[in-house]
Amino acid sequence: MGEPLDIVILGGGTAGWMAATALVTFLPSSRCRVRLVESEEIGIVGVGEATLPQMKNFNDAIGVNEAEMMRATKGAFKLGIEFVDWGTKGSRYIHPFGTHGTADTAHVFHHRWVRALRSGWESDIQEYSFAVQAARMRRFNFPSTDQAAIDSTFSYAYHFDASLYSVFLRGLAEQRGVIRTEGKVREIVRDPQSGDVRSLTLESGESITGDLFIDCSGFRSLLLDKTLGVAWEDWSKWLPCDRAFAVPSERGEFTPFTRSTAMEAGWRWRIPLQHRTGNGYVCSSSFIKEEDAAASLLRSLDAKPLAEPRMLRFQAGRRVVSWEKNCVAIGLASGFLEPLESTSIYLIQVAVLQLLPLLPMKRIDPRLRDEFNRLIDMEYERIRDFLILHYKLNTRDDAEIWRYCAAMEVPDSLNHKIEIFRHSGIIKRYHGLFSPPSWLSVFVGQGLVPEGYSRLADTEPEDDMIAGLDALRTTIRDKVGQMPSHDDFIADYCAPESPLAAVTEEVRP
Repeated sequence: MGEPLDIVILGGGTAGWMAATALVTFLPSSRCRVRLVESEEIGIVGVGEATLPQMKNFNDAIGVNEAEMMRATKGAFKLGIEFVDWGTKGSRYIHPFGTHGTADTAHVFHHRWVRALRSGWESDIQEYSFAVQAARMRRFNFPSTDQAAIDSTFSYAYHFDASLYSVFLRGLAEQRGVIRTEGKVREIVRDPQSGDVRSLTLESGESITGDLFIDCSGFRSLLLDKTLGVAWEDWSKWLPCDRAFAVPSERGEFTPFTRSTAMEAGWRWRIPLQHRTGNGYVCSSSFIKEEDAAASLLRSLDAKPLAEPRMLRFQAGRRVVSWEKNCVAIGLASGFLEPLESTSIYLIQVAVLQLLPLLPMKRIDPRLRDEFNRLIDMEYERIRDFLILHYKLNTRDDAEIWRYCAAMEVPDSLNHKIEIFRHSGIIKRYHGLFSPPSWLSVFVGQGLVPEGYSRLADTEPEDDMIAGLDALRTTIRDKVGQMPSHDDFIADYCAPESPLAAVTEEVRP
């Protein structure tokens, strides 16, 4: 079988511990030895507290008990993201985690809706999303396992404290065989012939060698950038925000969704947790002074702040490759796309899961490296286009940033998506993040209703179709009304004092 692959992860945080936990969970110790190097003196960014539904898939795959994880991270459930004031001032819509319509009609539902609109019938497409209605009514329950049921048409994600999630994963990873080394890197040694990273020398003098190095050092990107010199691709002409101010506040309204509110120079997030609310202002320094942004954030809070705003500087973009030589960058070391759609942790997750089947033997096959870079490039570019869509598709004229974004040229790939939807309601399907319901939510939510629709929507008489839409709207509303409130569900399922928590504590040694 040969010698095991020695993998060294530089940096902890969410990226480092997600990578470490997955590696030791999916690979036997006879094939892979994992060591993680981090320093408690070096802080982590840790502003991301909202996730996407794929996070549950990752947790399930590595054997995480959901209720236990949510108690440990003060977590709550998330059915989608509410966007306020984005398309126009005063507008409001939710990007849900789920389809519109029933499971068997989701592929053609919005075409039927458009056909009905063109006949003079009026309705809000959000009334036909189970996830949206549950979010609006502040309800939550797990999706039905009956695929024909209307309450099977949604999924969910989490709000949690990202730093506590890292601590939670560290416990799992170390139990499963990850060796953690505390220390700062003093020197990175490269092989003079191949240029590969050979070892990390710590300030203590210890030298740590490896076959494959994973760079989870955050924005510093000590291996991919500072050592290997991989170039940066700047996307700030499309995503102009370059500052984030974060501040926790006392817990206010406990919504099962993230809220994103457009502001005078960017947007503001609100993420409710069990013990507090996370708040932040993502803005562009070209359109607002830093001190004004911090003050604006504090004025907008709906509960008492628990600290002073903390500022993070960033630039939207990514490294031109994520795997160079024998070094793979994951998380912020690879790139950063602002947290508008909660994609930061997803990009960590997808990099880890794409890497696993492509792990080399002791000697790296460049074809594996090229395939990894191709897959990661595709993820970044698709997410980039989806984020740009929010900025581009606005008709606001009350602030300079919105006028700039409405007028800016966008990538051809995005322009094509906008124009084909505008003309005929077509949304391209592909494997990966942001399926057609996500694009539909933003398109329609920000004011773009298609001019035409697919002929597949013409399969029944117009009156019957509209009657069916009206009945479906009532069914969704009634079914959502039977769900428990989000507050009550959390209290029963994963609050520290919940009945399940008490039972769990009793059986613990």
